[in-house]
Amino acid sequence: MLSIDDAVTRLASSIQTVDETETVSISEANQRVLAIDVIAPISLPPFTSSAMDGYAIKTSDEDRIGSSFRVVGTSLAGSPYQDDEAIDQTAVRIFTGAVVPDWADTVVLQEDVDRKAETITLKETPTPGDNIRLIGHDVQKDDLLLAKGTRLGAFEVSWLAACGVASVNVIRRIRVAIFSTGDELQDPGQPLSEGQIYDSNRTALKELLQEKPVDIADMGRLPDDPVVIEEAIAETSEKVDLIVTSGGVSVGDADYVRLVIEKLGELTFWNVALKPGKPIAVGQIENALFLGLPGNPVSTIVTYLLFVARAIDALSGIEALVPLTVPAVLTSTLRHSRRRREYQRGILSRSGSNLHVRSTGDQSSNRLATLAAANCLIVVPEIADSVDEGEIVDVLLLPEEAYHVVNNPSESLSSDIS
Repeated sequence: MLSIDDAVTRLASSIQTVDETETVSISEANQRVLAIDVIAPISLPPFTSSAMDGYAIKTSDEDRIGSSFRVVGTSLAGSPYQDDEAIDQTAVRIFTGAVVPDWADTVVLQEDVDRKAETITLKETPTPGDNIRLIGHDVQKDDLLLAKGTRLGAFEVSWLAACGVASVNVIRRIRVAIFSTGDELQDPGQPLSEGQIYDSNRTALKELLQEKPVDIADMGRLPDDPVVIEEAIAETSEKVDLIVTSGGVSVGDADYVRLVIEKLGELTFWNVALKPGKPIAVGQIENALFLGLPGNPVSTIVTYLLFVARAIDALSGIEALVPLTVPAVLTSTLRHSRRRREYQRGILSRSGSNLHVRSTGDQSSNRLATLAAANCLIVVPEIADSVDEGEIVDVLLLPEEAYHVVNNPSESLSSDIS
């Protein structure tokens, strides 16, 4: 069996970034990937501005507590004070974000002065440069704003907007086709015949793919028929960049997907030292990358997180990064056998300044209940035996939890899942 690290390396080396691009408005740019560097078209701020509400003055060595200034005007955000001639011991009432007069070198906070009529008296000694944002304090015109290969999120898009960038050149969406295989599968909402189960894998894949810059082609369910599977995959491979299937890649008599891939194209590797998700198949059919995921629901999701998500990033030109893990104290013993790295479903919580993690219970790869209750995956190395309570383990946050340091789940979820 191939180690996970070797599998990820081989997968990455087999992927060529999509080179077709398109221009989109920043209102449509969320989760897209930049195809070229974006250079700042302006300096930000484009003028010297006030960082606080107060009074703009020109200081001198004599200005101390008790010095007085005559207020001669007001500078509002979007409505600057117009007289740029410096007059000794004068001040301009100024508000956050407003233009600082050219002659002023300090903004004195409004709470640091006493004002009577049109005169202010300093309660603190001013320092030149206080509370002033110089031109280009955030970014200078013609500086690199965002680099090629950057995935755009809310922060990056707002950064573009602040600099006046209305549209960006991005990698076109990655075309992904998804299939599930198995005579036992039925779509939700339809009646089940004896021996059938509902297909959750395509639903899981579609929902996970929503966070990626992809166009999804849901190709439905394929029967356990090698001819039908071959025809469907061969036709689809001409239209997409990536084919993702679930089921049919193990060694059962009705597992035809892997054999079809070997016939139609090239199987890069099969069988990874991973639990859950050992029978994952990676290959190439013409110009389409192929990822055949195991059929058990949890295995499908784990292999998506470890392989499919990374493959889409690579196709989009995003630099490969090692997923961030956090250390946590294990509160329940985990049983594990060496040889395969295991990703056990867990619940991460905070107790004071410490992070603790516990298993959600039975780790069978068909049990979506234990994944629905989880906010993380506990990483058990392939060289480890069972891990005892009190040991420190690495924890991989699940996608929806990665936006939070720790999401403290209700204690009612604790051991009721087991």
